[in-house]
Amino acid sequence: MKFLRTMTAAAALAVGSQAAAQDPLEIVFTIHSGPANTFWQAVQLGYQEACEMIGANCQMVFVQTDGSIPEQAANMEAALARSPDALLTSIVDDEAFDDIIARAREAGVTVISVNVDDLEGAAGNARQAFVGQGFIPAGYGLARAQSENFPEEGPIHVLVGVSGPGQNWSEQRALGITNFMDDFIAANPDREVSYERIDSGLDLAIVADRVGAYLNANPQTTAYFDTGFWHAGVAGVLRDRGVAPGEVLLGGFALVPVVLDEMEAGYIQVQVDQQPFMQGFLPVMMVYLGARAGLSPVDVNTGEALVYPEDVPAVRDLSEAGLR
Repeated sequence: MKFLRTMTAAAALAVGSQAAAQDPLEIVFTIHSGPANTFWQAVQLGYQEACEMIGANCQMVFVQTDGSIPEQAANMEAALARSPDALLTSIVDDEAFDDIIARAREAGVTVISVNVDDLEGAAGNARQAFVGQGFIPAGYGLARAQSENFPEEGPIHVLVGVSGPGQNWSEQRALGITNFMDDFIAANPDREVSYERIDSGLDLAIVADRVGAYLNANPQTTAYFDTGFWHAGVAGVLRDRGVAPGEVLLGGFALVPVVLDEMEAGYIQVQVDQQPFMQGFLPVMMVYLGARAGLSPVDVNTGEALVYPEDVPAVRDLSEAGLR
């Protein structure tokens, strides 16, 4: 932590002294999530720290209803009315934002997709770059890692919770998970292996209720994969029912504190980190480099690192500080 902060201070002096001589950049970041989402608080911290370094005027605009595409589109329109230098946004739908972003680019606004991208990338949207996770490989890697904990004999049934049906990030992660399950089925023709998808929700309590009801009806379930971090709510259900850690395997995405708690308790066996601080920090620096040196934004894969319970002590302080 000390090393990171020292490097941050040095970078701030170098970048900030150059930025001070120029007019402040105007940057707006519109996202598909509400302000209570713990993951996005870490993205916001990276965003704010980078904005402070370059002396930019920055705003991060949340939606009131998690996943509301109309709200996000309205926020993007309002942002463009301010004629910003740059618009950062999560592209959770392949069509809803195409016209808005095309108009932004025509007006000379730098546009970078963050956290979620069009499924076709640059071919499907006029945004200039994407900073975020490769969702399909991340889902595949998560399922492959958790499969090491599958029982060696007997049937296997997996439930995949699609947290945001129709939203690119959730659908692609789920696809990565089911792609692995298809490969696992093909590799184990003599075993009874099945999986099912459900709309699991975007809230700890809702996911707990829906998945809890599913487990009641399907007690043979081996593992539950969430496309977000809301499987932590399922861990609470299992605990309340007296189900021992590991009897139903759990895995998902993001290193929020409640997930780390359940990993230490043994209920979550593997988790994927996509480095939210980096997702907020790097796009701002790309905007600065574009204005300062005419450099174009570039795609950055912020990672598909797997984290296990034994790794929790090393990342907990960073997670609670909003850096992981």
